Amino acid sequence: MTEATAIEEKNDTAIHWDSDPDNAKNWSTARKLYNTAVPAVLCFLISFTLAIYSLSHENVQKDLETSTVLSLLPFTLYVYGLAFGPAVSAPLSETFGRRFIYVFVTPIALLFILGASFAENIATLAICRLLGGIMISAPLAVGAGTIMDMWTGMNTNRGVVLIMTIAFLGPAVGELVGGWIAQFLKWEWSQWVSLCVGAALWIFAMGAKETYAGPLMRRKAQKLGLSSPPGPVPNGVAGIRTLFTVTLARPLYMLVREPIVLLCSLYSSLNFSILFCFLAAIPLIYGETYGFTSGQSGLVLIGIIVGCILGGITLILLDSYTMKLYVRHSGPQVSSPERMLWGAMIGGPLMAGSLFWFAWTARPGIHFMSSIIATGLFGYSNILVFVSTMLYLTNVYGAKFGASALAANGLLRYLVGGSFPLFTLPMYKNLTYPWASSLLGFIAAGFAYLPWIFYMFGGKVRGTSVYIN
Repeated sequence: MTEATAIEEKNDTAIHWDSDPDNAKNWSTARKLYNTAVPAVLCFLISFTLAIYSLSHENVQKDLETSTVLSLLPFTLYVYGLAFGPAVSAPLSETFGRRFIYVFVTPIALLFILGASFAENIATLAICRLLGGIMISAPLAVGAGTIMDMWTGMNTNRGVVLIMTIAFLGPAVGELVGGWIAQFLKWEWSQWVSLCVGAALWIFAMGAKETYAGPLMRRKAQKLGLSSPPGPVPNGVAGIRTLFTVTLARPLYMLVREPIVLLCSLYSSLNFSILFCFLAAIPLIYGETYGFTSGQSGLVLIGIIVGCILGGITLILLDSYTMKLYVRHSGPQVSSPERMLWGAMIGGPLMAGSLFWFAWTARPGIHFMSSIIATGLFGYSNILVFVSTMLYLTNVYGAKFGASALAANGLLRYLVGGSFPLFTLPMYKNLTYPWASSLLGFIAAGFAYLPWIFYMFGGKVRGTSVYIN
């Protein structure tokens, strides 16, 4: 083989990426499913670790001799870590790939969880939970990207729905397990159980393959002796400038300048705020109203688990139905982003209704199953709204600016949602249980028809954006 022929073959290998076996879109279905499951279970770990602490805060308050608000601070700071963590992990994934995040960043988070379990004062516990939240949030930044690396067409949306549904099971399962820990064990067990679950899921993730084309093509070029294509983040001062202007500044700018990003982020913030309120308020409500122990109060979250699963199934069915409907009326061209809003259009009014239902049935004289069914309806509607708005932002802003839109959404929803538990218990005690939940219902009712407005006028709003071609 001549030198010219060898060079030609090298160039062919580098250029014909679409047919390359290393291209994740060319993998077998089984391999794609496993690599979809990896970010899904790690996102479950994120929310599981968040919620399992919730019911142990009273034990922390006693053992570490602190106040109620300070005992909830490790919960809130963990959520704040989820808000800021993707700003660090996103550029890392751009340079080193998705697998680096799953395999090498996750164990760092587990070390901070281990540190939290040995905390002897509230400051140490809070700091370890904050740093653990920053590191463990990494899959949130790259999970959707992994799906888009592998799947095409309607399977992309279904992959995102799968990840979000499994992630939404985490808070309910975490509180369910945390309830029994709070009742029979020391608070440290909430961290040790998280550590054991995290270690098992990390071992499961060890077999993940790289899906991101950029690092793969750079490595392939180096292996073949070709000039490596430039990375997404420049070296030196230019790289730092890119980090601040693109990774950090752009999401904040979009949050202020883009009405779609702002309003969708506010709606997602409401979703998470109510969910976190439930995590803090359900033990209080069911303990005082029905005499439930902390373990029995955790079982109430089974309603949300069932609702989330049914919501995920509904989203997949809705996506298939609306796509067929769109093709029938408009042909096989690319559908408008507003098609993604059907789930939120259904879920918005249902969420408000579920909150009023819960508010006025979780009271003496009414069987507890009525209010538990209401929590199931809340879980169902919550995932419909959240996933639909996420898919809408992704489809509106595309591959180039979609990550920044999602980063802005995550920043606001975790900052707002994480703050709610700090005043949830005083709010429920001062307003009474029915009116506190009704207040959340009134706020949800105010947002309920936002998806309908975007469905009707989204095209005009998109026309004013500087980030949409």
